Amino acid sequence: MTADAPARAPAGVVVLGAINVDMVVSGARLPVPGETVVGGVFAMHHGGKGGNQAVAAARALRGGPCEGSVAMVGAVGDDAFGREAVAALAGEGIDCSAVLVRPGVATGVALVAVDPAGENQISVAPGANATLTPSDVERGLTGLLGPGSVLLASLEVPIDAVLAAAFVAKVAGASFVLNPAPARDVPPALLRLATHVTPNRVELDALVPGFEGDPAGAAHRLAAADRELRIAVTLGAHGVMALGPDVEQVFRALEVEPVDTVGAGDAFNGALGAALAEGRPFVEAVRRGRTAGGLTTLRPGAREGMPTRSEIDRAREPR
Repeated sequence: MTADAPARAPAGVVVLGAINVDMVVSGARLPVPGETVVGGVFAMHHGGKGGNQAVAAARALRGGPCEGSVAMVGAVGDDAFGREAVAALAGEGIDCSAVLVRPGVATGVALVAVDPAGENQISVAPGANATLTPSDVERGLTGLLGPGSVLLASLEVPIDAVLAAAFVAKVAGASFVLNPAPARDVPPALLRLATHVTPNRVELDALVPGFEGDPAGAAHRLAAADRELRIAVTLGAHGVMALGPDVEQVFRALEVEPVDTVGAGDAFNGALGAALAEGRPFVEAVRRGRTAGGLTTLRPGAREGMPTRSEIDRAREPR
């Protein structure tokens, strides 16, 4: 992308986040610190929270009125991993014109271990993802956000870049879904700009200290600071807790036997963002996100497991 941003039409979903290559060893038990565990099967997958969420949104929109209306803002290295990562996103129908290519910088890499029960450990070398600046993001978002758009951002890229994107969304009148993952300190200004926030238990504890083990109490404390904020706390096998001015409900998880839980949270966020972009109510968006997250665990690999729109539509709802 050049300094002069190209003319664009607003997208339904714009995703700001990391683009990685995942190197996965699955099938062996997870090591404890200092331990080497031999066994398992190696595979490489495209990943990164941003890339995964963009793919989840694109698949959730495919076949609907907003098909092909997903754009990605991020950075990759000028290497084979980066070229393959961008090609994979474009192959899903995602607009990659705002993905920067950084000469002399490596594309982000995630090292993932997955045990036989589907639990995982992840270590990330951010590479080009860490180079995103506020000015990069402001240029990248030019023309992509409008009043009906949804900006979805996670925290594997610099906080100041996410904050800049949130201000652009505010000015454009777009919704801003903050997925505060991985858990880290979040500036109060960033939370104030969010229309929706989607933490898991660990991330919620980081947002609202003092409520460890009490996600309902933490969510209510978060909601008390902004009565218009809509909160969806992903609880793994316990479903999703939704809280906002028009809802307070726990949605049960799908009854599935997980193969790989990597990417379930990204599937939730991407499908939720897609549903909001289609104008669906928050409650329905949470349900669709919950369903997408559950379906993702049935297949190995974060990206490969992302369900299609028809799969989400056909899934059997928990009683």
